[in-house]
Amino acid sequence: MGELREMKPETFKTKQEQLWAGDHTKAYIQRSDSPQLRASKAAAYAKILAHTRGVRSVIEFGANIGLNLRAIRHFLPDAKLSALEINETAVEALRQIEDLDVYHGSLLEFAPQQTWDLTLTMGVLIHVNPDRLRDAYDLLYRASNRYVCIFEYYNPTPAMIMHRGHEDQMFKRDFAGELLQAHPDLNLLDYGFVYRGDPVFPLDDVTWFLFEKPQATLLTLR
Repeated sequence: MGELREMKPETFKTKQEQLWAGDHTKAYIQRSDSPQLRASKAAAYAKILAHTRGVRSVIEFGANIGLNLRAIRHFLPDAKLSALEINETAVEALRQIEDLDVYHGSLLEFAPQQTWDLTLTMGVLIHVNPDRLRDAYDLLYRASNRYVCIFEYYNPTPAMIMHRGHEDQMFKRDFAGELLQAHPDLNLLDYGFVYRGDPVFPLDDVTWFLFEKPQATLLTLR
């Protein structure tokens, strides 16, 4: 069973955090797991991880019930995996995953005391308050020893999308471009699009980007 590391109690500062910390996530959990989805995630991460070397630790920010980390473990069986998740129900599911360090809290309040070889989001930046995106970009960068991967909806200009009757809860934009503007020393290693109509491994029209820090700027928190 995974290790749970609670963050200090907090009052969430944005309505996006409040939504995902509450009961809304329970319905999302119920519709977010299937054999097909697990296979599609595995296929995507096989492509992404093929561009990396020596990844021994990974953290996912906004891990939900851990499907991405399960897929990653298939390819990196010896890597130390960690998850940050805001929702208590999802955290309980994460705790059932063996050898997984679990942090319960918001990525906007997370203050890591270590770094990981790979930091990751999938379908999380799209739900971050646009005014706080720079904090999310900085966390992805600061917590990474080497690689940063984001897996989000792309749009060349910012756009709000209605999300199951909720306004201001889902956004499309050029997250990768903004991350590069915030941290221009990152190198873009590769990117790809996964189509919902893929006949074998469909996902929800998402685009992934894999970045690497220059060796001269790699940081280690102690």
